[in-house]
Amino acid sequence: MPENKHRTRTASETADAFAPFADAAGVRTIGALSFENGTDRIALHGSLDLTRDRAGLAQARLLRETLDAIVKALEADDLPETVAEAPEAAPTSVPNPFA
Repeated sequence: MPENKHRTRTASETADAFAPFADAAGVRTIGALSFENGTDRIALHGSLDLTRDRAGLAQARLLRETLDAIVKALEADDLPETVAEAPEAAPTSVPNPFA
């Protein structure tokens, strides 16, 4: 029987896979919702349908676990009022490849 590639991983399977604010490469995906890790922010992209079944319950639990881990990481630090935004780089000119 083929493995279900869209199966939601259990909390124990993903407990060490996503450490909020630990790096700029980690991603946790729940359904079509992705939590993209960063050292100063976590970006959320996509959507998540929580269905009224066991799969929906598993996704809801993983969502709660992920948000709880993010809140705990934030509460453990001495936080600034806001994160400074990186200055945008000045536009540069490049040669026209069609000229």
